[in-house]
Amino acid sequence: MGSKTDYTFQGWTGQDKDCVGKMKWETYDPKPWEETDVDIQITHCGVCGSDIHTLRSGWGPTDYPCVVGHEIIGKAVRVGSEVKGIKVGDRVGVGAQSDSCLNRKGKCNDCSRGWENMCQREGRCDTYNSKFLNGGKSYGGYADYHRCPSHFVVHIPDKLSSSDAAPMLCGGVTTYSPLKNNGCGPGKRVGIVGVGGLGHFGVLWAKALGADRVVGISRKANKRDDVLKLGADEYIATDEDKDWATKYAGTLDLIVCTVSSPKMPLQEYLGLLDTRGHFIQVGVPEKPLPQIMAFDLIGKSKTFGGSMIGPPAQIEEMLQLAVDKNVKPWIEERDMQDANQACLDFEEGKPRYRYTLVNKKHA
Repeated sequence: MGSKTDYTFQGWTGQDKDCVGKMKWETYDPKPWEETDVDIQITHCGVCGSDIHTLRSGWGPTDYPCVVGHEIIGKAVRVGSEVKGIKVGDRVGVGAQSDSCLNRKGKCNDCSRGWENMCQREGRCDTYNSKFLNGGKSYGGYADYHRCPSHFVVHIPDKLSSSDAAPMLCGGVTTYSPLKNNGCGPGKRVGIVGVGGLGHFGVLWAKALGADRVVGISRKANKRDDVLKLGADEYIATDEDKDWATKYAGTLDLIVCTVSSPKMPLQEYLGLLDTRGHFIQVGVPEKPLPQIMAFDLIGKSKTFGGSMIGPPAQIEEMLQLAVDKNVKPWIEERDMQDANQACLDFEEGKPRYRYTLVNKKHA
C-alpha cells in the first residue's frame, strides 16, 4: 500500500477548443498521491456529452491540456493506507465528481447530509478539468490510469458488465437521481424529454422504479419504436404529432428534461404537468433556456427545478437497482484507441444510445 507506481499516466489530451476529434495521446502527471487515494487501471470509460462540451470550452474556458471521461471503470491497483473498504484487485468505478469538502474541517451542510454532489466549497473537485485541494489537476478516463480520493470510488456489482455500468456513473445517475428524489414510483406518471444517451436511461429507471406510466418525448418520430422497446408506454414526437401539447395537457406528474439545446418548447412541456407537478432540468445547454411566464407555474402550483449527478451512496443504490431489476442500457463498445472518432460520432448523434470506450490493453 502506498508504494511507488511502476506504471505511467497516459491518456487522450485535448489541447484547445478545436480539439474534438483531434486529441493527442500523451503522458501527464496525476494529482500528488495521498493515503486516502486509489489508483485505477482503466478498462472502460463511457462517452458523455459533458466530454464534448468541455473539450470545446462550451461551458466556459477549459484548462488545457485536458483528459475527459468521467464514467470510469477498472481495477484498483494502488490503495492508500487510510482507505477503507477497497483493496487491490477490486473492480471499481468513478463518476463525474472526485472530491468535496466532506473530509475538511467545517464541512458544508450539503456534505453533512450526504449530498456531496451539491458541494460548492473549497475541496470540491470534478473528475476532469478541475483542481484538487492539494494543487493537483484532475484528469479523466480516456486514459490508462486514474487517481481519485477513495470516498468517490464505488464498487461495481458482480452481475453488471463493465460496459453497461460505465455510462451509469454519470449518464445513469443524472437521470436516476431526479426521478428518485422526486417520488418516481407506483402511482406516478413520468415524462422523459429528449431520448438520447441520458433520456434512454430515464425511461429505463422510471420503469424500474415502478412508475404507472412512462412517456418518451422527443422531436422526431424515428425514435418511437426504440423508446417503446425500452419500456415506455407512450411516445410524443413534438415536431410531428399534431396538437400534442393540447392532447397531453395535464397528464404527467413528473418530467425530467435531458435536452442540451435551448431550442425547446418549454412552455408546452410545462403544460403537460398536472397539479403540483415537477419539471426537472438535467441537460445543460450552452445558451439560456427559453423564457417562461409566472403563470406557467403558479396556476397549477407547478415546480421548476434542476438536478446534477448524485452522491456516491446514490450511485451505489442505482447500480443495485440495475442488478435487481435487470436494467440493460443500450450500449455500443468502441475501442479506446478510436476515442477521437467516437467523439465525432457522438457529436453527430450517432450512438443508440451510449458509447463505452474499451481499453483493450487492460480489459
